[in-house]
Amino acid sequence: SFRPVTKVNMDIYENAKKLFFAENKVEEDNTNIIFEITLANLRSEGKINERDFLDRAELLCSLGQNVMISNFQEYYKLVEYFSEFSKMRMGLALGVESLINIFDEKYYRKLSGGILEAIGKMYFKDLKIYAYPLKDRNTGKIVTSENLIVHPRMKELYKFFKNNGKLIDIKNYDPNILTVFSTTILDMIAKSKKGWEEMVPEGISDLIKTKSLFGYPKGRNSLKK
Repeated sequence: SFRPVTKVNMDIYENAKKLFFAENKVEEDNTNIIFEITLANLRSEGKINERDFLDRAELLCSLGQNVMISNFQEYYKLVEYFSEFSKMRMGLALGVESLINIFDEKYYRKLSGGILEAIGKMYFKDLKIYAYPLKDRNTGKIVTSENLIVHPRMKELYKFFKNNGKLIDIKNYDPNILTVFSTTILDMIAKSKKGWEEMVPEGISDLIKTKSLFGYPKGRNSLKK
């Protein structure tokens, strides 16, 4: 949701970009990189706060990124949308936590073919998914696509998708930032706690403070940590 963008988000981006550019079918000069924010996440509080998602987009743009606001809750819809404009290889970079949602049947109840239809739409595209590991907050265990637990009914479908080269783990991640979460940063900002500045990319904390984003108190010295 990039609320706000974190060092983890940028680590996902940098590592996935390297893996994607290493693909035989990919030409770096012919590649567009887009950060997508879906309106589905923006409705989490019951209504869409336009200023809120524009603030997120502005922060990403300050990092030199292209931003897309979509209405696609499911990833297969995003893949289908981009397929209308290009038949070239696509890459999706996401966290393992989001990968778990892809293989959750509840998101596909309105599809006549259910999850089989959704995964099929992704499988038959020239698509690679780059998965960033998750550090379990309770156990400290590192979760990757190799040890990810999906619903028993989804095991064979998941293995089929992974074993056919559609799913690649991001391995050169920064282990020191795996405990960084947007929700933690928002909570620290709301409670005026120190230290969240080190969890976001360079320059982002100053913008949040200067513009009083995400509940940062107005009038406070924007240059003090």
